Amino acid sequence: MQDLTDLYQSVILDHNRRPRNYSVLPSANRVGSGNNPMCGDQITVYVQLDGDRISNVSFQGSGCAISKASASLMTVNLKGKTIAEAEVIYAHLHQMVTTGKVGDDDMSDLAALAGVHQFPARIKCATLGWHAALNAAKGDAQPATTEKPSD
Repeated sequence: MQDLTDLYQSVILDHNRRPRNYSVLPSANRVGSGNNPMCGDQITVYVQLDGDRISNVSFQGSGCAISKASASLMTVNLKGKTIAEAEVIYAHLHQMVTTGKVGDDDMSDLAALAGVHQFPARIKCATLGWHAALNAAKGDAQPATTEKPSD
């Protein structure tokens, strides 16, 4: 079990130190932002939609290792997905970070975030980028925040 914990910690540290898709996306046709006032995490997510498919996604911002790693993992996992597929992935992620249970389906590196459930205050950090991305993809005009009671 320690090997698995080490692997997950390694994934989070890697995505924090070298976040994937950390840039402004010039071709973005949707932008979402998020702010976690409890810890100061701030993120902007750039989404390029082709129809209902997320053809490209990137982010920029500042925050804790969990926030940055989760946003990085999010960009990798949402590229090429439809908005409906992205919502399903987010639902699985949310279930995982709130319960620690990884589903039977392969969630790849996202399983590294399962340990977040042990630190309830970090759930908001892990979901911030996801809220911003989904709000942007769905055309929600309001910026994403983590002040929602469901988190």
